[in-house]
Amino acid sequence: MSTNAGMNISSQGKCELMQFSQLSSLPANVSDRLRTLCRLRTHKSNERVMVVGERSSSIGLVADGMLRMEKTALDGRHHIVGLLVEGDIFGRVFGGPAEYAIEAATDATVVYFPRAQFESLLSESHELERVVMLNLLNELDRARDWMLIVSSPKIRTRLAGFLMMLCTRFGNIDHILVASGGRLSLNIPITRADLASLLGTRAESISRAFHTLADAGTISIKQPNLIDILDIERLGEEAGEDFLESGPSLTALLRAVRRKAG
Repeated sequence: MSTNAGMNISSQGKCELMQFSQLSSLPANVSDRLRTLCRLRTHKSNERVMVVGERSSSIGLVADGMLRMEKTALDGRHHIVGLLVEGDIFGRVFGGPAEYAIEAATDATVVYFPRAQFESLLSESHELERVVMLNLLNELDRARDWMLIVSSPKIRTRLAGFLMMLCTRFGNIDHILVASGGRLSLNIPITRADLASLLGTRAESISRAFHTLADAGTISIKQPNLIDILDIERLGEEAGEDFLESGPSLTALLRAVRRKAG
């Protein structure tokens, strides 16, 4: 996952790909070829990026913002099944049509590579192949966490699990987790409606769960999408032992938070 705050453009108008941590170790010849292939495109919030069944001609890398992955049930209802954040790669490399739709959850910038040239380079470079494989493993880890989160019958436990996931798996993205002056602030990068869809409930239930956590002294609600975490140990306990054991440890998170807080 990238720790960049957005994609920069060089004076020649090319993508500065090496600011992505997972690409920074690529051999110079591979990174140079990627740089000549990439094209930037901005997507407005709610803009469709990919449709189900599409055989995309490009491979995407999220440079800034967040995308949501959606599936449509047989009854026509849309369900958010995952999120793509800065540094995530999407598009079925050497694969068939897309299994889910992708939309911009926020205003987003995406780096696109022509599929044919990207696949050709992937076949030649074990280092690039490793980057793609690690991206797939990261997706699997997140999918496991989503399953643990939504398996709880309590909405506040699902919400606590999601907030902990933002702190751990998404915490390296600068604008999501901010710690300073001993205070830990969390910017929730999707709307309450998207969060409700992601957690399998209604927006009203999400709002009640936020206020339940606030009344318990676990969080403080500053804005609908901005909270202060007052007691991260209690938030972790609310998320549940299974979730904590599956992801980065609470101890490691607390160390990172203290470093951020300085």
